Amino acid sequence: MFQTLPIASFIWNPSQRGACLEIMEFKRSQLSSMSQCFKFENKWVQNGKALVSGTFIYACQSPRQYPAGKKQGVYPQNVDLPPVLPKKKKKPYPIPFKEIQRAARKDKKLAERGLEKPLQPPKNGILVPDLIPVAYDVLDAWKVLIKGLAQLLHVIPVYGCSECSEVHVAHTGHHIQDCKGPSSSKRHGLHSWVKGSINDVLIPIESYHLYDPFGRRIKHDTRFEYDRIPAVVELCIQAGVDIPEYPSRRRTKPIRMMGKKVIDRGGYVDEPKPWRSVDPSSSSIVDLDTCGACGRFPAPPLEDVPSIAQETMNAHEIVRSGVTKLMRKYTVKACGYCSEVHVGPWGHNAKLCGEFKHQWRDGKHGWQDATVAEVFPPNYVWHVQDPKGPPLRGALTRFYGKAPAVVEVCMQAGAQVPSRYKPMMRLDIIVPESDEASLVA
Repeated sequence: MFQTLPIASFIWNPSQRGACLEIMEFKRSQLSSMSQCFKFENKWVQNGKALVSGTFIYACQSPRQYPAGKKQGVYPQNVDLPPVLPKKKKKPYPIPFKEIQRAARKDKKLAERGLEKPLQPPKNGILVPDLIPVAYDVLDAWKVLIKGLAQLLHVIPVYGCSECSEVHVAHTGHHIQDCKGPSSSKRHGLHSWVKGSINDVLIPIESYHLYDPFGRRIKHDTRFEYDRIPAVVELCIQAGVDIPEYPSRRRTKPIRMMGKKVIDRGGYVDEPKPWRSVDPSSSSIVDLDTCGACGRFPAPPLEDVPSIAQETMNAHEIVRSGVTKLMRKYTVKACGYCSEVHVGPWGHNAKLCGEFKHQWRDGKHGWQDATVAEVFPPNYVWHVQDPKGPPLRGALTRFYGKAPAVVEVCMQAGAQVPSRYKPMMRLDIIVPESDEASLVA
């Protein structure tokens, strides 16, 4: 039996307040021979005379169909960057708050009935075997990324503003008046450029290293007893990477929880002494930190710069994709007000937050689930088509694109840009002259 679709048309009489609605039904078999859009011509009539005729266009019969051979994952031509979140407001939750409440109510009902909370690896303290090779790949790529950037910064100039967090990759700083520093009003918004370092390109996000993430929580008075290492390295350690200087407890029996309370964690164990007694210069952990990286690696030969840039670009993509895979399973917390990150099931209790309304929280962090951009921040910078050309100007900002600082440095050194970054870099847009900008639609 054919399904009928009601199609509505109306005739309006200007002399009366109202409209006459007429319902017509067509069979689906009849619609197949019609065009995608239905058009109905109606005439406005007054005293038997036609005054105006109009055409009413209705919704399409079926959704727009794309060609069968179109490839998946095709990126649009231009993409805007994610909006900058205001500092005087809490960050949005990565997971909808209703889902968080629903999961909390479910755990509460199980606890009231005396049932344990079902936990799967790694939520129960057991490693995920499939993610151990991913963690090793991320750590190896992290070392290559630091080494490659330290070598490229000897060739590619990078500038940072001494008053704000702005970074620019070119032979001279740009002239865009968007500085928000303390003395920016005296400089009319212009940046105060100084020579940048690797920490301006690869933002260091550190986290406390925990021997047992499910053990005792870090208190404010005991915070100096724990080492601070890059959050990416701590995530790899908890995912299965063994580093002698940063040992980690490997459980063979899962922990047990009832609601929010841990009822069996296998007991507390004495944490080993920190690695501070070991000489850092003779240890392999020095390659995991960006501090002093430019001094450890000399400038490469000019003929090797493109290959180093491509290796660095590939390492950056491996780290980004690997961190994304690990964070789908392993819990990472981030403060909803500042940039503090903690790798583990619960955040620490150190009172170090000084952002919006920290007095109301007694300096405690507002922990929530972290995103990949908070653990491995992209640090977007303006894309420069000609690094040796004239500096960028504020009147043409709508024609400029942006890219992560690592991608911009590697691209200027001769690496191929991945397809996912091309829309936001706006490589297909020709930047007009300043006197031509007002003539562009």
